[in-house]
Order: sequence, then C-alpha cells, then structure tokens
Amino acid sequence: MVVDPVARLTDGESVRIARDVLRAGSPGMKLRLADGVEDTARALARHGGRRPVLIGNDRALLRTVRFLHDERDLERTALAVVPVGNGPSVALARSLGLPLDAVAAARTVLRGGTRPLDLLVDDEGDVVLGGLRVERPAPPAAPAPSRQGTVPPGLPLRRLCHTLARTVLPQTAARGGRRPPEASARPEPAAHRLRVEADGALLAGPDRPLAELSVRADQGGGLAEVVARPAGDAAPLRARARRVTVTASGDGFRYRPDADGLAGPAVTRTWTLRPGAWHLVLPPDG
Repeated sequence: MVVDPVARLTDGESVRIARDVLRAGSPGMKLRLADGVEDTARALARHGGRRPVLIGNDRALLRTVRFLHDERDLERTALAVVPVGNGPSVALARSLGLPLDAVAAARTVLRGGTRPLDLLVDDEGDVVLGGLRVERPAPPAAPAPSRQGTVPPGLPLRRLCHTLARTVLPQTAARGGRRPPEASARPEPAAHRLRVEADGALLAGPDRPLAELSVRADQGGGLAEVVARPAGDAAPLRARARRVTVTASGDGFRYRPDADGLAGPAVTRTWTLRPGAWHLVLPPDG
C-alpha cells in the first residue's frame, strides 16, 4: 500500500480511514508513506508478485500507470486504487468506476474484481487512461485601447469641445442601448486547423476549422471514440477507430491528456488504442 504525499496533505482523515479498513481486512499488507514521485516509483518497483494499492488522486494514478508501463509491468499487474482528493482531482477515478468514499474504495480493494481496461498510447510511448482534449488556440490579441477622449494639456478651447463631444456622445448612445462600433468589436474565438485521421480515413481537414477535438478510450469496446466539432453550428463529426492521427501546420497544437498538464506543442501525434492493456480492481458490480 503506497500513500501519495498529496493525499496525506489534502485529506489525511480519508487516508487514515482507508488504511484502517485495509489493515483490518488484510493484516499482512505493508504500508509505504511515499515522500515523493521517486519514492513511489521505488515502492512500485519492489512490489514483486504482490498487488500494489495506491492511495491518491488522479495524477498519482497516472504516474503509477506510466511507471508500470515504462517498466513493461503494466499488463501483468492488477492495480488497486483508493481515490483521495477533491472532486476535480479524482474525476478520472470516478469515470473509471472507482468509488470515491474512503470506506467503499478500501472495501473494493479487498473484495473487488479485476477488470481489463483499454489504454491509449501515443507515438512517443506516453499513455492516456480516459481521454484527451485538444486545447483551443489562443485568440488573436485584442486591439490596443483607444486613446480617444483624453485631453492633452494645453489643448485649444475649440478642440477641447470637440474632444469632449466625441467622449460623451458614445457613452450616451451606450446608455440608450446602442454601443459604439469600436466597443462592440471583440476578437473572434480561435479555431483549430487540423488534419484528423481515424484508422487512415480522413475525418476532418484543415479546410474545415474545428472548435473542439476529443479522443477517448471507449472502455470495453476495443476502439477509441473521436469527436470533432466544427466551428459554427455544423454537426459534430464522429468516428471509432484503433488508431487516431492529428496533424497541424505552423506551431502545432497542444492537448490535455486525462487530468494531466498541457502537452505539446506537437506538429503531429498518433494515438493507438490497446485493448485490455491494464487491469484495475473495481467493485464486483462495476
């Protein structure tokens, strides 16, 4: 049993409850209070034939799966997890079917069943458990604010009157429900110009800008679910595939895998779905 240090800091009471339930149900269980990422990795490297139990949030779960994947130990290891953290920090665990209550999660570790789950692996060897979302490009910079209405020192009286009129009239129009043209101008939301291929078939091209793109592992289906939403009111483009390739020109694109930080920029990236590539202990009815 490895306790992530963030879990102890954010919710020590849930950690204590889970530890007590696990010790009562499995007296021979060994406890490791990890001091950091490297300490967690050392504990996992020495799990031998024993089932590793992780107490922590989504990021701790991601690091654990990545470590086992890098060590080529993922497919033969059944991982048990007690999620500890606030709502957003354990959203991935919830989506995978893990209970968020400390007692229920600890009992799942003791009495649950092992279920094979699908995994997305990119062309650099990184893994995605649930899904990824391509981030929207930064919008164009807003124009510099107008200096209209400022009165330089020493301005002649006639010019001063004209300046005040240009300042007051637009404000009066705004109070009457009308906005001056320069006030209504806003940068248009940026869109993606990407080439998206699903199993070699073109789903979206750079000639059709996308407002959103997501790729998710459809657990149990053996295929990834791809959703590309064109800019505007067009219907989403959907596909199910084993292999998804996204290509962008210029500076590339950024994407957010699972609950992790922003990745990229990448000019091209391919994700391949590997069915049943890892195993998670879930409730018997999960």
